[in-house]
Amino acid sequence: MTRSPIKFVIAAVVVLVAAVTASVVLWPGDDPDEVAPTVPVDDLVTVSVASTTPDSASQAPSSSEAIDASPTLVASFVADTPSFDGPDGKEVGVVPARWHDRPSVLPVIDEVPGWLRVRLAQRPNGSTAWVRRGDVTLASTPFRVEIDVATTRLRVFESGVEILDAPAGIGTEDAPTTVGSFFVAFMQEPPDTTSGWGPFVVVTSSHSETISDFQSSGDAIAAIHGPLGAADEIGETGARVSHGCIRLQLDDLEVLRQLPAGTPIDVIDSSAGR
Repeated sequence: MTRSPIKFVIAAVVVLVAAVTASVVLWPGDDPDEVAPTVPVDDLVTVSVASTTPDSASQAPSSSEAIDASPTLVASFVADTPSFDGPDGKEVGVVPARWHDRPSVLPVIDEVPGWLRVRLAQRPNGSTAWVRRGDVTLASTPFRVEIDVATTRLRVFESGVEILDAPAGIGTEDAPTTVGSFFVAFMQEPPDTTSGWGPFVVVTSSHSETISDFQSSGDAIAAIHGPLGAADEIGETGARVSHGCIRLQLDDLEVLRQLPAGTPIDVIDSSAGR
């Protein structure tokens, strides 16, 4: 396993599996006076949002390709915002300012003058919406995450430069990690710090395609966290050990702390098409 030198301590990535009560780790830009409740992970409560357009082109590549070094534009929503079926199109719904009581910070995947197409965190996977440029605040992230279910490895890139290449615990054959294009939704504290969750959990926009309601939580949202007792199984090569979440060794997770909400996550299968 290779790891590029980095000043941050490294920790593990895993799927959040149960509803718990704890305070959250705030993303940069969150109001420090507002602490949202912990969200059940590896399955979150479904949020109904009108105007979700499945993106037929949203699936991640089937094999690893050159990583784009350009930053990803991300849109922050300060209020519930009208969504449209296209630029200058019909209003079809609303993008909420908050998702699971966290600020909605969504990656921009297309733009034309005055309009942006954003990726949404809700089901179905690949949901997108068009919004007016003037209704959101824009920033960018230089980071990108790639998870290869064929090689069971997770890589992190900053401005196109690899800063982490680590073994990952991924979903089993019965509950596989969903392949596609997703993003970091928010970060929260683990239910406890003694069971191998790591210091925080990264909640993603990915939903299981084989589990609709995990442990009666109302959904099945994948997350990234520590090994949860599977450190030996993950080892140096990775393993299929989760219900769809991504688990990392605790020496690798801390790198992800610096990832802002909206950071793209591509889950690929490099063996596809062979």
